[in-house]
Amino acid sequence: MSNINTIRVFDIVGSGLCVSSDDGQLVHDIIAELLRKKNKVIVSFEGVDTLISAFLNAAIGQLYDEFSEEDIRTNLSVENMVPDDKELLKRVIDNAKIYFKNRKPFDDAWKIEVNDEE
Repeated sequence: MSNINTIRVFDIVGSGLCVSSDDGQLVHDIIAELLRKKNKVIVSFEGVDTLISAFLNAAIGQLYDEFSEEDIRTNLSVENMVPDDKELLKRVIDNAKIYFKNRKPFDDAWKIEVNDEE
């Protein structure tokens, strides 16, 4: 039986302002470590006033590169999110799933866009 862990984003970030991808990375690292140990994770957004996609991309989106969609669906949940933030999270997840299934074409197109022929 797996453990259930609740992490409070507010406690990790130190405020209700979740706009930094660096802060998102801190949240991601905690979530990923718990998922690697086969724990269930509840991410609480209680006390979060401002949330942007850069934070969510780092915190949750990149999990789709490391874990299967099924593992994430089974072992990760969120709570205490306002409806607008839930919609933002859904877009981040949808985009992450598309990107990580097709990474090379996206990266190649980006290189062409910014004239980076490395």
